[in-house]
Amino acid sequence: MKPVALTIAGSDPSGGAGIQADLKTFHQFGVYGEAAITLLTVQNTQRVDLVECLSPALVVRQVTAAIEDIPPAAAKTGALGDAALVEAIAGIAAVFAFPLVVDPVLISKHGSPLMAEEAQQLFVRHMLPVSFLITPNLFEAEVLTGRPVRTEGEMVDAAHRLRDMGAKAALVKGGHLAGEPVDILIDQEGAEHRFTAPRIETKHTHGTGCTYSAAITACLALGLPLVDAVARAKHYITEAVRTNPGLGGGNGPVNHHASTSQQE
Repeated sequence: MKPVALTIAGSDPSGGAGIQADLKTFHQFGVYGEAAITLLTVQNTQRVDLVECLSPALVVRQVTAAIEDIPPAAAKTGALGDAALVEAIAGIAAVFAFPLVVDPVLISKHGSPLMAEEAQQLFVRHMLPVSFLITPNLFEAEVLTGRPVRTEGEMVDAAHRLRDMGAKAALVKGGHLAGEPVDILIDQEGAEHRFTAPRIETKHTHGTGCTYSAAITACLALGLPLVDAVARAKHYITEAVRTNPGLGGGNGPVNHHASTSQQE
């Protein structure tokens, strides 16, 4: 049977982030993708003009319709928008029979907020306990833990803190670190793993967080253990950034056609 993954996220009409990026990534890994839309945006590579959340009831019905007919082997969340959506999605995720990767999308690449401030504490309270893996960048890790996260040591501390707050595992991404970037995973057993890659100098990084978390989700749906899933996804996102198609006049998308194989 073909593996299935579900994304619960916002829509990016320019195709670089959100459910569009997630579905492209699932497909590239040979995984059948399902999608429940949480919010609509008006955006492109240069700006975000509008963010409009859908009703929680509508989002929950999308998720329910998908999983009752074509159950996924793994799922992920992206932009959740507001407090009502956070509570609704956490409520339904509490009974998921499959791992949930939570990408805590707080702002867009352009700096536009994608989660209301009042929703952030609810996110910590309700989404972390239903997360198999949470994947914050440095800024998101700071917001979620309430502590500075600007060094590798602080990344390790933040990942442990996120597990203490309820997540089964935490991957803190160091793309904005000074020096060579490193991502740090504290897995379900509390063990530390480091994932490194050369820094790629480019402005075309729109949708990297969505694509990375979607790749991890796809690998989990394929049956890979968490550490192997992150390693394969790390290779993919690195290649996707390195081979970006150079589209758009601003922060362009990554290459979702990049190789998923670590053997090349």
